[in-house]
Amino acid sequence: MQSGLESQKYMSDECHITVPGRLDQLITISEFIAQAAHQARLDERNTFHIQMAVDEACTNVIQHAYQDIEDGEIEISCRYTDDLFTVTIRDHGHPFDPTSIPPPDLNADLEKRREGGLGLYFMRRLMDEVRFSFDTETGNTVTMIKRIAPRPTNEH
Repeated sequence: MQSGLESQKYMSDECHITVPGRLDQLITISEFIAQAAHQARLDERNTFHIQMAVDEACTNVIQHAYQDIEDGEIEISCRYTDDLFTVTIRDHGHPFDPTSIPPPDLNADLEKRREGGLGLYFMRRLMDEVRFSFDTETGNTVTMIKRIAPRPTNEH
């Protein structure tokens, strides 16, 4: 059974995956993030936060960057050190400018809130740092960083 996973590579402190830019790949992406977080020995809370932020970012790529592009791919890499877990997401869809998205009005009545805009808010709340860039060669890049407590050593 093909999971849609095109390539996946794990190293001791870095791992990569490339998947088709389709909503049915979100579970594959989530499992990849969970495995990378497990390798980095992250706790369940941090793992969940990273999974949610990556899910929001990838959903935005699929629904907006690849809105009318059928064969787009999403490249994800995770890198971790003793105190940082970094996720980089790349796509070659339509350019994204995060400054074009106004912050959500969290105090507005539900009926009066505009649709959308919460994804960026959640990404920024769940992660310690979120950066966006666009280059005609590399496409859109989202870099998200989660600061983590140093891992205990097994020295006695």
